[in-house]
Amino acid sequence: MPTSTRDPNGEVELGRARERRWWLRGRRVRSIARAGAFVEDVGFALLFPSERVLVPSLWEAVAGEDAEPFATGMDVDEQRVWSWKDELPRRGLAWYGNFVAGRGSFLSPSLLRWLYPAYGGTDDHTDLDLSPTAHEIATALTEGPQPSARLRALIGDRSRYQRAAVELQRQLLVTTAGVQEQASGWPSTVLDLTCRRFDVGGGQDHLAAAELFIGVALDASARDLALTFRWPVGKARGHLDALAASARVVQSGNRY
Repeated sequence: MPTSTRDPNGEVELGRARERRWWLRGRRVRSIARAGAFVEDVGFALLFPSERVLVPSLWEAVAGEDAEPFATGMDVDEQRVWSWKDELPRRGLAWYGNFVAGRGSFLSPSLLRWLYPAYGGTDDHTDLDLSPTAHEIATALTEGPQPSARLRALIGDRSRYQRAAVELQRQLLVTTAGVQEQASGWPSTVLDLTCRRFDVGGGQDHLAAAELFIGVALDASARDLALTFRWPVGKARGHLDALAASARVVQSGNRY
């Protein structure tokens, strides 16, 4: 049962518990298979850590808790995580996009199923309140995966395309799916419909997602949960209160 480890003198204990839960102790992640296992174990993780939200990150699992990304440029660890953000979803090991706290992040296939907002068809976007540009991109993706360069050209405006792509990711409708080499410059990230890469639709379970969150955060508020999964605070609090009422988490004041 997830429980809070916080008490007046418990900050060190909580920090150590998070180190263990977030793969910050022991063997570092050095392969894409182990990166997939990391995301599957924690359920959700940022690509790089953020001061805005305290959750696991793939970067810290790879490089260590105190390592600063890009401190000396694109070194081996930076190359690993930067390539894995496209390769993990391409292999179906983890979803990637702009989601957790509005940042580049991974979801395990099981958590993705619990959070996915539609029935799992290529026309899922038609049932959601999206911008016309987001609908246009989603429609284009029904034909198959597309490099972002081609989708930007379709939309004709880089800023409008970027806003719509993020909108689709925050609805979990779209994920990265590898890269495509270009004649010049950086490779173009390939986008694909989430439902084509993962088994989603009909399995939504926000209560299970909230319980997983507490089992990973170990000590959090409803606001922390709301920020992580992009829920209204009232909804997050309702799920946590339900878990506390059924003794699946322990509540202490406004912490769980």
